[in-house]
Amino acid sequence: MGEWGFLSSLLDAVQEHSPMVGRFWLGVMLIFRILILATVGGDVFEDEQEEFVCNTRQPGCKQVCYDRAFPVSHYRFLVFHVVVLSAPAVLFVIYSMHQTAKMARAGKVGSQCGAGPQPAQRRRHIRAVYVANVITRILAEVGFLLGQWQLYGFEVETTYVCQRAPCPHRVDCFVSRPTEKTIFIHFYFVVGMASAGLSLVELAHLLYKGQCRRRESVSPSNPAGATAEISSETKALCYALPARRWVPVTPREG
Repeated sequence: MGEWGFLSSLLDAVQEHSPMVGRFWLGVMLIFRILILATVGGDVFEDEQEEFVCNTRQPGCKQVCYDRAFPVSHYRFLVFHVVVLSAPAVLFVIYSMHQTAKMARAGKVGSQCGAGPQPAQRRRHIRAVYVANVITRILAEVGFLLGQWQLYGFEVETTYVCQRAPCPHRVDCFVSRPTEKTIFIHFYFVVGMASAGLSLVELAHLLYKGQCRRRESVSPSNPAGATAEISSETKALCYALPARRWVPVTPREG
């Protein structure tokens, strides 16, 4: 449970830059995926291989039939799904923390004399990386939903018929608690569809907001060049003085 708590704390840091829809997605991720998988998922699938029984004692037959029935363990597939979905958000948190630290340092030494990007430009970079994070999340979500459909379908069968070497003949293999596992798979598929829908709505919201910002930046009431820019005289004074030691001098009276 400790590793899930660490992942949850990293994902929680994303909400600082998320709109309301993104926070809904984060709630779905933390409650209906990480929490359910950490508390219930292991118990549902822990006997997946031990209770897989075939009506033969031929050595190796049970193993090859289990590999045929479940190419990837359900539980490992779901854990890998959560990790892949969380990876873009974790990378975004690292990038945004790095950019925020740079903006804080620039504010302390005086951003006008800095040669790097201005805070407004850094904030635009953070928003662009967040949009890339949402797009990557959507692609991963759709890919895993298709993968779940291809690997397992929507139902865990009670019996699997297997005819592979070294099985001497066609054998029947039986799965423990197929109904419970089917319900869990259905639940996770519905959660995946809801998560993908929320991500699409969030992406549309971010693109719309970005378009509104671009319109405002070129509107007649806010023409280009009206934003706070450094004048050529200020730049010359900054470059003429030693770096990070620019102190305005007040004229002495008399």
